[in-house]
Amino acid sequence: MTSPVSPPPTPAPGSGPWGAVATLSTRQITGLSVGVAVLLIAMKAFALGASGSVSILASLADSALDLIASLTTFFAVRWAAAPADADHRFGHGKGEAMAALVQAGLVFASAVFIGWEALQRMFDPRPVVGGSWAVGVVILSILLTGLLVWLQTRSLKASGSMAVSADRAHYAADLASSAVVLIGVISGAWLAAPGLDAAAGLVVAVWLFWGAVGVLKGAGDHLLDREASDADRIALTNAVLSDIRVGGVHQLRTRMSGDRLMVQMHIDLDRSLSFEASHDIVVAAEDRVKAAFPGADVLIHADPRGPVAPAVPVSPEA
Repeated sequence: MTSPVSPPPTPAPGSGPWGAVATLSTRQITGLSVGVAVLLIAMKAFALGASGSVSILASLADSALDLIASLTTFFAVRWAAAPADADHRFGHGKGEAMAALVQAGLVFASAVFIGWEALQRMFDPRPVVGGSWAVGVVILSILLTGLLVWLQTRSLKASGSMAVSADRAHYAADLASSAVVLIGVISGAWLAAPGLDAAAGLVVAVWLFWGAVGVLKGAGDHLLDREASDADRIALTNAVLSDIRVGGVHQLRTRMSGDRLMVQMHIDLDRSLSFEASHDIVVAAEDRVKAAFPGADVLIHADPRGPVAPAVPVSPEA
């Protein structure tokens, strides 16, 4: 898996009749995500009214959360992209993590509601009617969600957006939960086993709960300034130490702000160097880090030392 602070993938040009559509920008793909969520809610509300299926109810609640998540992503992407200002000198990137906390709370609440309803139906089974409508809606929702995930994947290759990546992961999980719902509806409507429909709803509830835990962990890491991975810290260090005039790196600190890597470090320089020479070395080191991690915000402090031997770059296997 690519680290969240790794350089974004190289944009891949679109090809074929779907090429232009498949390379939608981050703003366009988040708008499309909202549109798909609205359409899925309308379809599943109709299927719920026609069938009374607990599985459809679970899937409808999941789609409602998808809409909230997509709207949050839609606005968070635009707000997080706003440049730094007098009140937010490090930018607005953490707005995405704040939005994720709200999403996680909603998902937890929905999982509890669906799980409670499913348990009641397991002890008091009710027949599923209108099975054909319900099955048709679920199959169509799977196709629409699959198309959206494919478009998000193509857009992600072109943009490397963390927000689009999170949204894609959410909808990819929906594909699996929709398959469970399909099994539940077929079991309740055509196999005379309404208890399986309720069990499928319970599976979706557990799935939502587990997904919320993942969202909460990711948002917590972001808001609590979790360090970059060891591999990325090694890459940062080696980028700086590639200049033999740098005697060492210490007090390296990293964190994320949105999809932007924030880096601070101290480097050792020969105290006999002039102020201008030291400044040029620091600027060159910052440029190398930015080349390895595009968009990074880098701050390097030079510490005067006695004559020191050039430091040896760190190996990932070390």
